Amino acid sequence: MKIGIDYYPEQWTPEQWEKDAALMQETGVAVVRMAEFAWSRMEPTEGDYRFEWLDAAIEVFAARNMAIVLCTPTNTPPNWMTTRYPDVLPMDEQRQIIRPGVRGHRCNNSYSLRMLGSKFVEAMSQRYAKHPAVIGWQIDNEMHYQECHCDTCNRAFVAWLQKRYSSLEELNREWGTVVWSGEYSNWSEVTTPLGTSKPMNPSYLLEYKRFCSDSVGYLLGWQLDILRSNCPGQFVTHNMWQYPNSLDYYNLYKELDFVSVDYYPNELYRDYGDRFPRNGALTLDLVRGIKRRNFWVMEQLSGAQGAWMPIQRTPYPGLIRARSWQTIARGADMVVHFRWRSAIVGAEQFWHGLIDHSNVPGRRFREFAELTSEVNRLGELLAGSTIVNQVAILHSHDQHTALSLQPQAEGGIHYIDNLSSMHNVFLKMGVGTDVINWTEELDGYKLVIVPSLFLLNEEAAQRLERFAARGGTVVLTNRTGVKNMRNVCEMLPLPGLLAEAAGVVVSEYDAIGNSEHRIRNAEGQTFAAKQWSDLLELRGAAPIAWYDNDFYEGVPAVTVNKFGEGEVYYIGTWPEPSYFYQLFEGILKEKDLAPKLQLPEGVELSIRSKGKESFLFLINLTNEQQEVALDVPYRSLLTSKRSEQKVMLPAMGVDILTL
Repeated sequence: MKIGIDYYPEQWTPEQWEKDAALMQETGVAVVRMAEFAWSRMEPTEGDYRFEWLDAAIEVFAARNMAIVLCTPTNTPPNWMTTRYPDVLPMDEQRQIIRPGVRGHRCNNSYSLRMLGSKFVEAMSQRYAKHPAVIGWQIDNEMHYQECHCDTCNRAFVAWLQKRYSSLEELNREWGTVVWSGEYSNWSEVTTPLGTSKPMNPSYLLEYKRFCSDSVGYLLGWQLDILRSNCPGQFVTHNMWQYPNSLDYYNLYKELDFVSVDYYPNELYRDYGDRFPRNGALTLDLVRGIKRRNFWVMEQLSGAQGAWMPIQRTPYPGLIRARSWQTIARGADMVVHFRWRSAIVGAEQFWHGLIDHSNVPGRRFREFAELTSEVNRLGELLAGSTIVNQVAILHSHDQHTALSLQPQAEGGIHYIDNLSSMHNVFLKMGVGTDVINWTEELDGYKLVIVPSLFLLNEEAAQRLERFAARGGTVVLTNRTGVKNMRNVCEMLPLPGLLAEAAGVVVSEYDAIGNSEHRIRNAEGQTFAAKQWSDLLELRGAAPIAWYDNDFYEGVPAVTVNKFGEGEVYYIGTWPEPSYFYQLFEGILKEKDLAPKLQLPEGVELSIRSKGKESFLFLINLTNEQQEVALDVPYRSLLTSKRSEQKVMLPAMGVDILTL
C-alpha cells in the first residue's frame, strides 16, 4: 500500500525533473505514472519513434527508488495522424466530422487508429517490457464511448448485430420494427441512429449503446493483446471515470488485472447528505464491486478543479488526506494523486495540482506529505487486507441505460441517484455494502437490495428466488420486470418474472413525478413519496405501508412476502430517506446485522480485515469536530493511543482503530 503521483515530464525541463524527483523522494512518493498524453512527443511523425527523452525521465525517478506506471497514449491521436488519416476522427449523427480540440478525438473502430496505434504500442511495450522500474501499464485514459456514425462504425454495427441475431427477420421481430413502418428488408438498410429525432425505437437505441460500449472494449482489447504478449511480468489496468458512466465496465475489465479509478470528489461533497446523492463512497463501492476485489486510485483530487468549467473551490483543509484515506478504507491499495504541480500551459492550467503555479509547496502539499508519511508507516500492516460485507446492492449498467433512454416520470427516475439514496442509508448507519453486478452470484450475503430491474430475464429472476428461498432477504423496487433484455415490454403483470417471489401484482401505476404524495406505516407515521406509485394487489404478501392520499389512499405501497426460508420486500413508490432508514434498520436487526456504532452525520465507517485482524476506519467529512461513541475499547493506529469510550474526530479528521 503506497502513495503515487501523476507526472508529465514532457511539460517540464530535465532540470525540473531532478528537482521534482528529489522532493518526491523526500516526501515518500513510491509510484510515478507518466506518458498518457505524450504521443506526439514519442512519435512526432509517422514511424519516427523517439523514446530517449522518456528513457531519461524514467531513470531520474527510478534512481530514487520510485516505480513507474506507463500509459498508452491512444486517447490523444497526434495532428499528423488526424490530418493524414481522417478516418481516425469520429462523425456525429449528422455525419459531420468531430474535429480534434480536447482529447478522446478518435473513432474507436477506426482501421487507421488500430494500424498506427498497434505499431506504436508494440514499439513502446517492447522498449520497456524488461525495464526494472516499470511495474505496469495503464491503457488509454478515462475511456468513454464516442457515438460515431462513420462508414466504419456503420459496418461494424451491422456485423455486431449479425452476431446477436440469426437473421434480419429475427431482428425485425425482436425490435418490433413494424411500428412506424420501420421494418428492414436488407442489412444494408441498417445504420447507426442518424439524425436528431428523439423517439427512436428503444430496442434499436439500447443495442446501439451496447455496441458503442463494446467498441471501446475493442480499442482496449487490441492494446491488451500486445501488452500481454510483450510484457508478461507487468500488470495492465485502465483508469475509469467515476459513475454515472456511459460504459459497461463489468465487460471492459474482465481481462485486466485490477480496476483503477480517477476520483474527484468535489469539495462541496464535504457537506454530503441527501443533496448530493452520488457521494464518493458509492463510487468507491461500485469500483470495488466490478471485479469484487481491491483496486487502485490512479488520479486523486489534489487541488481546485478548473478547465472546461469555472474554477471550483479549493479543497478544505484536511479534505485531501481524508478523501485519500476514504479510498483506502473502501478498498484502494494504491492512491496516485493528480497532479504533482499545476500545469502552466494547456487546457488544464487551472486544474490544480499539489504545488501551485508559484512553484512553492504550500498547505495542500504539506497535507499530502502527512498522508504519505502515514500510509508508508502503516502500509505493510494494512497490505493484504480486504473488505467483507453481508449486504449487497445490485447494479446494472443496462438498467441505467434503458431508463435514461425513456424517462419514466416527470423529473425522471434516475437509476444511479435512486441506487445512491438507498446506499446512503447504509452509509449513514455505518453498515458496509458491496455494490456488485446484477449477474453475480449472491453467496455470502444476507441482504440484497435490488433497485429497479427495468429489464429482466429468467436467469436473474431465478437467482434472486434461490437466494430468498435459502434464507436471504431481497428488497425489490418499482419499475421491476417491465421489459425483456431486448428493451421490449413484457405482457405480464408487474413485477413480471418476480411477481410470485414478491407476492404482489401491480394492478395499476401512477407516474407521480414530483407531485406531493404520502405513505403511512403500521404505526401511523407518514412519509413523503415521489416519482412513482404502484397500486399493489396482494398475492400472498403482507402490507407494511399504505398510500395516504389520492384516489388510491389505503392501497398497499410496501409489502413483504415470505418466500422459502427468506423474504422478499417490494417498494411500490419512492419514499423519503427517513422511511428507507427505518425499513432497513428493522431488516438489519432481524438479520443480526445491526450496526454497533452510532455515527454522526457526515462520518463514514469502513472495515478492512486480514486474517483475525480488523481495521476500523472512521472518516469525518464535515467541517466540524465529531464524536463517535465506542462499543468496546480500541487502539488508534495513527496515534497509538487507546480509546475507551469515544473517538474525537476533528474537521476532516481520520482515525484507524484496531482491537
